[in-house]
Amino acid sequence: MRPTDLRGILRYVPQFRERTFVIAADGAIVSDDNFGNILMDAAVLRSLNIRIVLVHGASAQIQALADEKVAEPSDLEGSGVTDAATLQLALTAANRLTHEILQGLSAADLRGAATNAVIAHPLGILRGVDHLFTGRVERIDVELLQTLLSSGIVPVLPPLGMDGDGRTYRVNSDAVALEVAKALGAVKLVYMTTADGLTVGGVLARQVSVDELAGAVERGQVAPGQASKARHAVAACRFGVPRVHVINGTVDEGLLAEVFSNEGIGTLVYANEYRQIRRARRRDVRQIHQLIRTSVESEELLPRSPGAIEAQLDDYYIYEVDRNPVACVALHVSADGKKGEVACLRVRPSHEHQGIGRRMTQFVEDRAREMGLEMLLALSTQAFNFFQSKASFAEGTPEDLPPARRDKYEQSGRRSKILVKRL
Repeated sequence: MRPTDLRGILRYVPQFRERTFVIAADGAIVSDDNFGNILMDAAVLRSLNIRIVLVHGASAQIQALADEKVAEPSDLEGSGVTDAATLQLALTAANRLTHEILQGLSAADLRGAATNAVIAHPLGILRGVDHLFTGRVERIDVELLQTLLSSGIVPVLPPLGMDGDGRTYRVNSDAVALEVAKALGAVKLVYMTTADGLTVGGVLARQVSVDELAGAVERGQVAPGQASKARHAVAACRFGVPRVHVINGTVDEGLLAEVFSNEGIGTLVYANEYRQIRRARRRDVRQIHQLIRTSVESEELLPRSPGAIEAQLDDYYIYEVDRNPVACVALHVSADGKKGEVACLRVRPSHEHQGIGRRMTQFVEDRAREMGLEMLLALSTQAFNFFQSKASFAEGTPEDLPPARRDKYEQSGRRSKILVKRL
């Protein structure tokens, strides 16, 4: 199902309605041909009563203006030293971009307003270096932003801040987005860049906990050009923003695909319990039946009707991603209470190759040990290699099956491999 399918979107609406998303787009994204589509995605969010704040960077435009003037900017990111000439470049670039964004919002039938909601002070002298016109965010004018949001207006914040005397400072847009998200109690902070997400340890991370990412940052395992977003994502989650996303802003429909699907397109940094295994409930019966349907059609799994699943519901466990089931497994215990069968193991295709099947199998094994079982069994026609190589099962014989299960095995004619693991 396409993530922009209405049914897929409506599933998320109740938890996001009247909540705030902060969307932070790098300058290179604002000037990309896809930015108009991003604003149309924002219009979809607004139509669902989700409040939107737009923060933008300007480093690409500052560099372009500097190239025109054959000058070298003292800093591009708003975290180093900003001299007077670079501040003027930043003012010109940021003001142009803000105007372009307001034009784009109008084209998307959205009302927008440029704001001076970022109150900044000089970053000052760090390690003996005066950072001149680089600022740090002192606070966010929450009242101004809330007034605009309550009126259905999208606030647009440039990478600039002002102090009480009207002096302007260049500030880092990642930091602005973080402070806005904190101040407004946003449920999502979305960083839009030209990369597909955060590269951690040389691998594109799809989902990563805040503690895992913080450790990777400390060990220098985050790609250098992404360190700022990684640090600010960690800070946002630790302050209380539940989800931070880092996505490729050049991907059409990327924003909707990220926030309205479990798999997303980029990196999700999560603060609270994002993934968990729990016992299945009655409302999960239909989801389990849908999960196993393709495996039944390919003869990997035996057919199970919703009624049959419900009759043994206490045996089933669900693996959730952001409160949506993406995998299931069952543990059927023999009549004598000595053997357990790992059954109905299925992972949604969008979440394969993430180790979920192995976690589910390990969970069932741990559960079997808690119950005092002596042996685990698994019957498989196509996944037997998984059980042998990933879960340390060995090949068994029909004599290892409990009598009732052996009768069903012989009657089925499937000739499944019988796999056993002594506990």
